[in-house]
Amino acid sequence: MNKAIIYQKEIIKQLYFEQALSCSALSEKLGKSLPLTANILNEYINEGSILENGLAPSTGGRRAVTYALKPDFTYVVSVAMDQFVTRIAIMDMQNMPVTPIKKLDLLLKANKNALASLTEAIVVAIKESAIPLAKFSGIGIGMPGLIDFDKGVNHSFLETTDKSITAHIQETTGLPVFIDNDSSLIALAEHRFGKAKGKKTVMVINIGWGIGLGMLFNGSLFRGNNGLAGEFSHIPLFTNNKLCSCGKTGCLETETSLQMIAEEATSALKKGELSFISNFPHSNAEEMINAVIKAASSGDRYAISLLSKAGYNIGRGAAILIHLFNPGLIILSGRGSLAGRLWLAPIQQAVNEHCIPKIAAYTEIEISSLGCNVELIGAAALVMEHYNELKLQKTKKTNKSG
Repeated sequence: MNKAIIYQKEIIKQLYFEQALSCSALSEKLGKSLPLTANILNEYINEGSILENGLAPSTGGRRAVTYALKPDFTYVVSVAMDQFVTRIAIMDMQNMPVTPIKKLDLLLKANKNALASLTEAIVVAIKESAIPLAKFSGIGIGMPGLIDFDKGVNHSFLETTDKSITAHIQETTGLPVFIDNDSSLIALAEHRFGKAKGKKTVMVINIGWGIGLGMLFNGSLFRGNNGLAGEFSHIPLFTNNKLCSCGKTGCLETETSLQMIAEEATSALKKGELSFISNFPHSNAEEMINAVIKAASSGDRYAISLLSKAGYNIGRGAAILIHLFNPGLIILSGRGSLAGRLWLAPIQQAVNEHCIPKIAAYTEIEISSLGCNVELIGAAALVMEHYNELKLQKTKKTNKSG
């Protein structure tokens, strides 16, 4: 590929991830001359792809003009999956959904039709958006399970026969497809747009139906030898004889997951436990978790006790991470983070009890600021991290069909 084209694409990537940069900041980040950077910026400005975005903060002299991508420069199909529900969003270059987020009840476990259902839902979402296919850069999908990122395979869910998940969806949609573990994409979102931005060593705990982990080392996402790192859920911490989803017993997940909290709350209410949880819809696991969080936020004693018990056990797991990796920051993210500060006290208590104080003193624990769309943001970021490749693939596809 022409070197100038490569640099053009790097500028697009930088503006997506940084949201706004001055010409001098761009040239410094990419190690290219200021005149070359200004030249390319002017080309994009003239065609209306890049816009002026105000002035940079003052550094003592004249404030520089900053530039940002036009939100509709390109779009990404972002897919956030858990074991029960899949959400699909069409995201612009400011990580904003441009159409209503589609929600699909899609059970992954022992579902041979899951991949076909997912693919069909993506096709429908693209069609209903009324956005031309050429305006899309690709499809990013976050999903639970043991995922080989390079091969595009999920060893836990979404059965395939003769081709990978990515190949199957790409063949149907005509767009490049990337998949990754949901917790890794949540960590990627935190790294690029959240509280992990600019940090060196960060552990991102994904509080969901399991307890996932995304790891950032030296400012980069760590996936392990073949993409399977971060199975935090399955640290064998307990002798509780509770069967985990992995087939083992005593895993961290069995005492901390939202699934466990929903099951305990359901059982307690049936036995007559008095709680505000009863005031909210709770006919399935998802509704039950929402009810528990709402009740706890209203000061309900029982709901708070459920979260505190799970939080303490998450803290025990966090203590192991602190001893092993000495992170500067642990971020609580994912669906469960909507409970906010209710997690902090029990988690910190466990860390205080189980960590060597000198090591724990260097680790902050914070709640994600990215909210419930964090995985959708991570899926979009996954596509844009491969922006150079995406354009090559799409050009080849267009030439073949045209």
